[in-house]
Parts: sequence; structure tokens; C-alpha cells
Amino acid sequence: MSRLSQSQKIVELLKVNPNQKFNARQIAEQIVESHPEDYRDKRQNPRFADEKAFISQVVAEIGSQKDQIVKNDSHVFWQDKPRPRVYWYNPEKIVGEIGPELDESEDENLVISTIAETVFSEHDLYPILIDYLKTELKLYCQRIDEKRSKNSRGSGGNQWLHPDIVAMQPVDKEWDELIRSCVKKGAGQSVRLWSFEVKKELTGSNARKSFFQAVSNSSWANEGYLVATSISDSSVEQELRMLSALHGIGVILLNPENPTESEMMLPAKSRADVDWQSVNRILVENADFKDYIELVSTYYQTGRVRARDWNK
Repeated sequence: MSRLSQSQKIVELLKVNPNQKFNARQIAEQIVESHPEDYRDKRQNPRFADEKAFISQVVAEIGSQKDQIVKNDSHVFWQDKPRPRVYWYNPEKIVGEIGPELDESEDENLVISTIAETVFSEHDLYPILIDYLKTELKLYCQRIDEKRSKNSRGSGGNQWLHPDIVAMQPVDKEWDELIRSCVKKGAGQSVRLWSFEVKKELTGSNARKSFFQAVSNSSWANEGYLVATSISDSSVEQELRMLSALHGIGVILLNPENPTESEMMLPAKSRADVDWQSVNRILVENADFKDYIELVSTYYQTGRVRARDWNK
């Protein structure tokens, strides 16, 4: 018997619970529990530090598959507002059919999810961001764990030193070998290095501190970004625009339930050269970052990149 696709599993779950609304995390937890054999190999991928990180990845995939889910069955619906997005199966209605709206009390009975149930920790966001960067920007990413640092300079010596995620963009990957050779001999740019600092939310109380943390640990890269799932209000957004214009750090709004709908709100100011002295400072302290630079060095030397070495 052939396995159901993930979108088919979702439809199956919704169908046996008609008119009951589920958010993506509730769906992810239930389909993984119902089909453990289908997720066994994926669960063992070392990029998932724990079960929460694994479930967060499934949540992200569900968000990106919403159109396919509806296509599999015309009685499946999803709704974005109010957040979080919810999905349900209505056996009496077909997508596109005009019908009476649910009254407020009925809708409240159907929605079993709450905002609190979909709150992501900062660590939950790492694999989701990596998936977005890999899929949308074609970057090769690595997680930098500050716990793997020597801390040789004592307490506080490495404050704001480590970005959360780093990435390589092999800009010459699709070039003709002749062009790659010309660039190499002429000291041209064949790769670009990226750095990302991740926060759950940017508010009036933490926006400046978070931004300057990104300046401190990401300014060595060709492009540095501060990433968050939300910005509290327009005044914070205005502050970020001003700081970005001054310091060149970009801002990405990450949609954890549907990474493909994430927004590069403020593009980073691209730097022509990597600050190799700063790179060396981080490399000496952190084993993950050293692994990252070794992979970059391998690409410089060979022009080859192995996907399995990245995105973890």
C-alpha cells in the first residue's frame, strides 16, 4: 500500500473531524503521531536538535502546502485572520461556493486553537528560517551554537559575538567554468557570506538592543540581517528603517507557519568584502563557525558544494 502524501494526511485528519478547526502545529503533532513510520527517517536528521525543532519543520511545511491541501479536497478550507491560520473540513460546503457566514458564537465553538499554542521559541525559529533561506534564497546555511564556544576571554568576553545562523551564497554555481576561472584568477567574488540574528519579536523595549546585537555579530558578512516574527508597531518599524539606513543591517519578517510568505522588509546594504579579521575572531572561539568557514574554504578550492554538509 502506497504512503499518503503529507497533504493527503492532513485532509484525512480534517475529514474525520468535520467542522473542527486546527492550527498547523496541532495538525503537525497529530499526523506525526498517526504516521510515525513515514516520519522516522526525517526525525533522525541531525539538523533537528529536539522534537520541538522537528515539529516546527512540519508546521512550516504545512503552511507552504496550504493550496495543495485545498486542491486535494474541495471541502477543506483555511483562514488567515484572526491569526493563527486555521484549517477545517466542511462536508456541506465546496470551495468557491457562496453560503451563509458562521455567526460569531458558532465560530468560537469551532476554533479550538489559541494564540498561546502557536507561540514559537527563538530556537523553534532556527530550522524554519533555514528552510526559508534554503528554499527562497538558495542559500547554504549553518546553525551557530554559542554553547560550542571556548569562552577563552572569560564571562562576557564573547557577548554579541555569535550570529544564530550563517549562510553561503555560491554566486558562481551556475557559471561556465571559463568565467569561474577568470573570476578566480582576477580575485573576483565567487561566494557571498550571510549572517542572521534571530528574535521572536521586536518591540519598543528591545528593538534597538536587538538591532545593535545584529550589527555586532553580523557586520563581518557581505549581508547581515535581523530576523523576527513580528514588529509591535509602526514606531518600531520606523526606528528599524532609520537604523538600517545608518548601519546596513537588513530586517526579515519570518512567517513561522508559512515561511514562503516571509518578507525581506529591509534589504541589507551589501558589502563588497568580508571582514576576515572579525571572521577569524569568531572562528577561534566557536567550533560551529570554524566548520562553516571550512565548508566555505572547500567551495573556494573545489567549486563543489555537498548539500548534506549544509542546512543543519
